[in-house]
Amino acid sequence: MTKHTARAEDEAARSAEATTPGPEQTPSVDAAPAPAPEPDQAAVAADLRDKLLRTLADMENLRRRTAREVGDAELRGITAFARDMIGVADNMRRALDAVTPEVRDSAQGAVKALIEGVELTERELLKALEKNKVRQFNPLREKFDPNLHQAIFEVPDASVPAGSVVQVVQPGYMLGERVLRPALVGVSKGGPKAAPASGASNDNAKAPAQES
Repeated sequence: MTKHTARAEDEAARSAEATTPGPEQTPSVDAAPAPAPEPDQAAVAADLRDKLLRTLADMENLRRRTAREVGDAELRGITAFARDMIGVADNMRRALDAVTPEVRDSAQGAVKALIEGVELTERELLKALEKNKVRQFNPLREKFDPNLHQAIFEVPDASVPAGSVVQVVQPGYMLGERVLRPALVGVSKGGPKAAPASGASNDNAKAPAQES
């Protein structure tokens, strides 16, 4: 064996030793992370169900609140419109009341047609109001009810029970079951007391609420 060959073998051996990792150079393999615990399926389902029920309840509350607000707004609009219309009806009635019986009896031609036209318009207006749940009421000879009537004077009259409506200055109006406008009335005094309403149900009946 020649020196050159021996030297080559030594270099090859040293090179192999240098490239072979020792125990301290052996790469370590990191341990795999522990798997996450499985969630409790029953608890997850219960939590989702609770969130769903809460969401549904919130949506229902929002729907009811919105419907109530819309209903209140519509009622305010209807009330304002109805009050404007009964003002028109009042003016028609005043115009007709200003026509004396003599003028009515002697009216001819255009004047008679005008009076009849105003009367017809008044009737049609009251029908239209009643169709939309706005009803006129005239409490003449009825017992005074502070929930429905507004007394503006007293009339000494012993022929009727005290507290009876003996004169209606202005009729009242109802909007459904609510008082849109109380009737302005004169009430009797000095006569016998009015008989109490018969039946316990009448005593316990709730008076219609007055619209503010």
